[in-house]
Amino acid sequence: MLTKRFEGSFLGDAARLAPNAVLECKICWHVYDPSVGCDYWQVPAGTPFAALPEEWRCPKCDGARDQFMVIDTEEEAPVRAPATVSPSADSRLTGLAAEMPARLEAAFREIHVGQMRGVPLLNETLEVKAIGFRPHGPRVLGMLVTPWFMNLVLVPGPDEDWSALVPGAKEIIAFPSGEYEFVGANRPETGPYKACSLFSPMFDFTSMLQATETARAALAALFDPANREEGDRSDEIRRARQEAVDAEAARAAGMEATDEEASPAEAAKAPAVPTRRALIFGAGLASAPAAGEGTGA
Repeated sequence: MLTKRFEGSFLGDAARLAPNAVLECKICWHVYDPSVGCDYWQVPAGTPFAALPEEWRCPKCDGARDQFMVIDTEEEAPVRAPATVSPSADSRLTGLAAEMPARLEAAFREIHVGQMRGVPLLNETLEVKAIGFRPHGPRVLGMLVTPWFMNLVLVPGPDEDWSALVPGAKEIIAFPSGEYEFVGANRPETGPYKACSLFSPMFDFTSMLQATETARAALAALFDPANREEGDRSDEIRRARQEAVDAEAARAAGMEATDEEASPAEAAKAPAVPTRRALIFGAGLASAPAAGEGTGA
């Protein structure tokens, strides 16, 4: 059996790490084995844990590397009695933060290969990746990158009930850097959540590394009060982003304005332009009207 000897190569004593030491993430139990390396971060086999790049993080849950624990295979772990109390709120929230990336990635990868196939808004150099999910108060917050958007995603904690959340409902949520507009969404694979669109489309990104680094930087900037002035300009930023998205959607769909009005027959043949709501929710093409859309409200 495996025994965890001490936490991390930084919170513990890095000098005690043997070159062949195998470590395990205490959040999601991902194992780093120097003899294998790390394909996700392109770390070659034979690289000791202490020699990993400074920016290296857990490829499974995005946890910091100082949250890894050394595994000792020479001793057996002591037998512990089963827990008689329910997990604490903190541990359940941490567990949810570790679980959400896989759920979101599975849901949006299916959308990518299904509903989004052939949609001109895709940046095919990118892939679906959930980044930096962590507890935020009683909830879980992180970034979701896809070939067609980058969103902040806020998920209810274990003790919150968002079953009445209305898809499309807007809410202003405050962070240290300012106030931001989130939109409600609900998917069977993920449950209810709230999303704030940061980028869409994603054509400004030339690589997945660039997109993930931007996502991490944006998540960090969200909690920096020094960005407060820019954060308070959220309405202006949203309007500018809306105009850019509308222009790109019209261009991609081949629906640039002409001097002459199209006939009804030509208009009926014109491809549908993805709506702002569809981009935020990641559906690509609107499949249902948002609150107030098409209802006369």
